[in-house]
Amino acid sequence: MTTTEQNFYVGLINRLRKLLSEAGWYEYKMNNDKPELIGQYISSLSNSAALEGKENGYLIWGISDDTHEICGTQFSPAKAKIGNEELENWLVTQIKPRLNIKFVELEMEGKKIVVLEIPCATEKPTSFKDAEYIRIGTYNKMLKDFPEKERTLWRCFDKNPFELALARENITEAQVTEYLDCPAYFTLMKLPLPSSRKGIVEKMANENFISEMDNGNYAVTNMGALLFAKDLNQFQHLKRKAVRVIKYNGAGRTNAIREEVFAQGYATAFENICRYIMSLIPQNEEITGTYRREHVMFPEKAVREMVGNVIIHQDLTVRGQDPMLEIFDTRIEASNPGSLLVDMDRIIDTAPHSRNEAMASFLRIIHICEERGSGFDRMEESLRDLKMPSPKVESGDDFVRTKLTWYPSLNCWKKEDKIRTCYLATCYNYVNGIEVSNAVLRDRFGIEEKNKAMVSRIIKDTIEAGMIKLEDDNAATKLRRYVPYWA
Repeated sequence: MTTTEQNFYVGLINRLRKLLSEAGWYEYKMNNDKPELIGQYISSLSNSAALEGKENGYLIWGISDDTHEICGTQFSPAKAKIGNEELENWLVTQIKPRLNIKFVELEMEGKKIVVLEIPCATEKPTSFKDAEYIRIGTYNKMLKDFPEKERTLWRCFDKNPFELALARENITEAQVTEYLDCPAYFTLMKLPLPSSRKGIVEKMANENFISEMDNGNYAVTNMGALLFAKDLNQFQHLKRKAVRVIKYNGAGRTNAIREEVFAQGYATAFENICRYIMSLIPQNEEITGTYRREHVMFPEKAVREMVGNVIIHQDLTVRGQDPMLEIFDTRIEASNPGSLLVDMDRIIDTAPHSRNEAMASFLRIIHICEERGSGFDRMEESLRDLKMPSPKVESGDDFVRTKLTWYPSLNCWKKEDKIRTCYLATCYNYVNGIEVSNAVLRDRFGIEEKNKAMVSRIIKDTIEAGMIKLEDDNAATKLRRYVPYWA
């Protein structure tokens, strides 16, 4: 055992000894080494730790139950056997779901102490020999005999999202500020920076970016790392969560000319990501009379929404995929792991859904995303202003991809782009209480009145595709209004 590990368990035990009585997530023993009883304790302490919001439960040998004095123990888990099988191996086979339990032997005040570290239950109650136990006072009881505690325990499993799981454990106050860009939090929140490190750490803990551990040290949560890490590479299982931006030459993926991985947390890196993408977007040249003007092909508002969406709506539990934005000569694609949470046809009017509510809530506070949901309505607004096609969304079992495409003129649009834009424009106006007439859609496509037959054709194709319909089938031609097919 390393010095750091030794110090962790010594600190843990000393802290627990100061508490007046045992809680449901830890227990003291002297020399009791009965395998059946240890198995029951693993189940009860694991389940009780989950109920009390603790990462681990602890069974500790060598501490007096009454006085909390260090008395030492003769129990040796490495020598204990069940038949010919080692105790630890036997316990692991009897516990469901499998837990990564750990026996630790150390010395305090010249006396032997043994600690059994037991992870809390996470997805279902922990059982021993198919029986589930819970701590009631200082006793192990059958969970099924306490239905209210059983219901509460099951509710706990819904309250432990990936965001609040731990990314890095057992670090000091000083290390918190080494791993996380704490001043950035206070800047984004427009708050004064506390004068002491303790004040900074307390605020980060209040936001669930870090959590205090049983031994008085701290752990960085996944949310804390994902939002404020100075370098996500310092968090082993979060390395692939960094936003990646790739610039290609041409329309395909065979010739990547630039690639940048933003290893900072999302909250601190967001503005840099958006500026970097905007710097890579091709400039469109427009000649009016004797003047030549260049303007960016894609609106910044749409780009910001794309970046926000891939961050907020990604499935953080998927391994091996990162949120990514790809820039081609005439299009941008943004993709993230995880399937679409809403019906694709209702992407503008559906109520907000997010896999990562805690993270999304904070990003709303600092205005990286909007309270009203996915941001597709904001994308539609910015694309409408530049007379560009509405965003195209593709989704599979484990990905969502959003595409923006630029065309030099409406004549170059594909038929599917026209139908999709007509439909989404109708949805946008419908949910905002705006009547959708031929003139409204003509304005969306940038069609002059003398060419209104063009928009009539687009409307006809969209109706035939089953995406929009007449609000009143009997209305005169000039009074026709259109609504989404689901209206």
